Amino acid sequence: MKLQTLTINKQRLEQRIDELAEIGKIGDTGVCRLTLSKEDREGVEKVKSWMEEAGLTTRIDDFGNLIGRLEGKDPNAPILMIGSHIDSQPYGGRFDGVIGVLGGLEVAQTLKEQNILPRMPIEVVAFSDEEGCRFNKGLFGVRGILGQLEEGELEREDKDGVTRREALKEFGCEPDRLKESEYEEGSIAAFLEMHIEQGPILEKNDLPVGIVTGISGPLWLTIELEGFAGHAGSVPMAMRQDALVGAAKIIVALNELAGEDPDAPTVGTVGSMSIFPDSRNIIPEKVTFTVDLRDIDINRRHRIEERLYERIAEITNQHGLTYKIHEDTNSEPRYCSEEIIGLMREESKNIGLDTIELMSGPFHDSLAMSYVCEYGMIFVRCKDGISHNPKEFSSIEDISLGAELLYRTTVRMAE
Repeated sequence: MKLQTLTINKQRLEQRIDELAEIGKIGDTGVCRLTLSKEDREGVEKVKSWMEEAGLTTRIDDFGNLIGRLEGKDPNAPILMIGSHIDSQPYGGRFDGVIGVLGGLEVAQTLKEQNILPRMPIEVVAFSDEEGCRFNKGLFGVRGILGQLEEGELEREDKDGVTRREALKEFGCEPDRLKESEYEEGSIAAFLEMHIEQGPILEKNDLPVGIVTGISGPLWLTIELEGFAGHAGSVPMAMRQDALVGAAKIIVALNELAGEDPDAPTVGTVGSMSIFPDSRNIIPEKVTFTVDLRDIDINRRHRIEERLYERIAEITNQHGLTYKIHEDTNSEPRYCSEEIIGLMREESKNIGLDTIELMSGPFHDSLAMSYVCEYGMIFVRCKDGISHNPKEFSSIEDISLGAELLYRTTVRMAE
């Protein structure tokens, strides 16, 4: 198939991606733009200026979301929303989330330049705190506008003891007025998101772009084990209540359970841990660590979760430990709109673009949106499937093809 000429402006998109990557830059290619940080605010202001340059009306709401609006023929019609996030992991890359926001902006700007007036309003959104790494609870901004926040979320603390409430105030938001930033039920018609794949499937198939069929359901837990501190040199091994040994055995158990079926897409990860008293010559008394378990098959995930709980009970009993398990996030798999997938298939052919259809293991802002409206996602190939790492890379050729598909899908939906 011969590729058609791009409608979107590839050079402009590339320039903006590169310019945004300078904010919070680490090393040659990495980015650290933690949510609600000074770097995050600087990034939001930069993207806001580009939205205004494109002719969108902009606002930053009290969740910290940046929203750019392109009016439609019917200003009261439910909105077509396009976006992602620009906050990053502490050791992140330049493309995660960013291509969805800047690609969405490119779509809106191209609509203006092509003199296409959409039937409904289009809003391009950079959602606040998709990543969840600072306050250990992600999708904050998108859940916020949908009225889906949980009790106590504003009191969650980062590693420096700063609460989300304090961080929001520092960012310029008013956390006591969050209700005013919520969207009315039925006011969003559909959501589109472009994102790097964060996996190796597109590269393995030598394809630049994929159409997403759904998102795996994530289960996030925080597990706290408590034993008894003692002198590392004098307490006999058989008498120890070592919380870290218990944690180590639970981590190995999670790894074994998640990897039992090599053909299943199940994944289990422990990515954060704290040890008390954290001294070389004291037996660890308390260990807190996170568990991230995901699967597209919710029943299989439930079975693994049950077996993990059994192993936790066995291991803590064996080592004389007590334990607490807190559920931070629990979502079922969410499937994309068949109608939107159909439009993407058609427009891929019109562009001359070969695509495949694939599931998403990572969750995205689309996950929260799926509970209130139809949604569609486009994946862009990333080198070696690397993400959440400064080595994360997607070529501008692939990104611009994804953005072209996003643009053409938007035109079809906005007619």
